Amino acid sequence: MRHVLSLFDLTSKEIERIFAITQDLKTKFQEGIREPLFPGRVLALLFEKQSLRTRVSFETAMANLGGSSMFLGKDVGWGERESTADFGQVLGQYVDAVVCRSNSHAKVEELAEHCTCSIINGLTDTSHPCQALADLYTLRERHNSLSGLRLAYVGDANNVARSLVVACGKLGVEFAIAAPDRYGFDAEFRAKLQQEIPALKLLETNDPVEAAEGAAAVYTDVWASMGQEAEQEERATAFASYQVNAALMKHADSDACFLHCLPARRGEEVSAEVIDGPQSAIVQEAGNRLHAQKGLLAWLLGTQA
Repeated sequence: MRHVLSLFDLTSKEIERIFAITQDLKTKFQEGIREPLFPGRVLALLFEKQSLRTRVSFETAMANLGGSSMFLGKDVGWGERESTADFGQVLGQYVDAVVCRSNSHAKVEELAEHCTCSIINGLTDTSHPCQALADLYTLRERHNSLSGLRLAYVGDANNVARSLVVACGKLGVEFAIAAPDRYGFDAEFRAKLQQEIPALKLLETNDPVEAAEGAAAVYTDVWASMGQEAEQEERATAFASYQVNAALMKHADSDACFLHCLPARRGEEVSAEVIDGPQSAIVQEAGNRLHAQKGLLAWLLGTQA
């Protein structure tokens, strides 16, 4: 049994295997084939936060693959009615895997210690591995290979950025991040990157142009994520010069794409002309959440390991 709480939990070869399964299942999906890999299997979605892409893509993935899913909200009392040990040991007897979307990464780690089935991180305050898998799969799909590419991330070094840099490091993609002072990677996380992925090519800068130079993709996210609403005004000031717009995209490769995990705030972190323009790959990227998660589930549950 394996958990995927962050992309540090996967090796480069395992990610490549997941991508190979993803490609196979996506091709079949486009041909109208819904291969029933999971008859009788049940996926629980244990969510504390709102969700569109994560919830719908996982529920659809299980339905397409012959299994079923159930949404578990606050009514199940995760972390409130009983100990996490009791909760996890009982839940693990009912389902084959659990996707957790939580305010606290530590809370998901604690659940994984006690749950007797696989736990997948569907988003926490420090990590969003499923999003990063879909992002890198999208980039490879557009370029056929990830070798020698640069992904430029402009904005807050949040959970998405942290997962992206790990994915890039494990797949040989250079990661360039442009963020204001105080909003970059912290020293502890940077040290973990150096220890776990010594071959990582990482550029950290305050200059969005430097980060975007020659990039195959330019990525951004909202300046204030869920739970940071009280910092919205302060962050809007700090990130005012970090908008991804047409002028910035000109510094990337001529065939560079724009990526965003969504939801987006047009006119803030990205201009409408970019996110709605010909370089935008946000629809393909969002669609690949479904396919990459099918690949992850098939690998994790052992049907195509």
